[in-house]
Amino acid sequence: MYYVLKILLTTGLVVAVSEVSKRSSLWGGILASLPLVSFLGMIWLYIDTGSTEKVSELSKSVFWLVLPSLSFFLILPFLLKKGMGFGTSFSISTVLMITLYFGMVFCLGKFGIQE
Repeated sequence: MYYVLKILLTTGLVVAVSEVSKRSSLWGGILASLPLVSFLGMIWLYIDTGSTEKVSELSKSVFWLVLPSLSFFLILPFLLKKGMGFGTSFSISTVLMITLYFGMVFCLGKFGIQE
């Protein structure tokens, strides 16, 4: 029952963002920009493990990895406004974001930050 609750709550949030965005991109953006997945992930992790250390580590990892994810939200609208199709724009933005994720993990390792 616990896993069903986790799935329903998490799925409900994704559907809520989609539905709210149909009516208002501002409110959809506000809802989507909230770290709801991170919040839920930390809550589920703590409930599952009882470990504040694991929650702390997850929080630090999320912080560092949010930075490269921001590239997606800059590149996608730029490409769309330049007239590129959605699928192509989405794909290019995703590939760039993933590349920057790998770059961030590499840089963190170089600076001795092991997350």
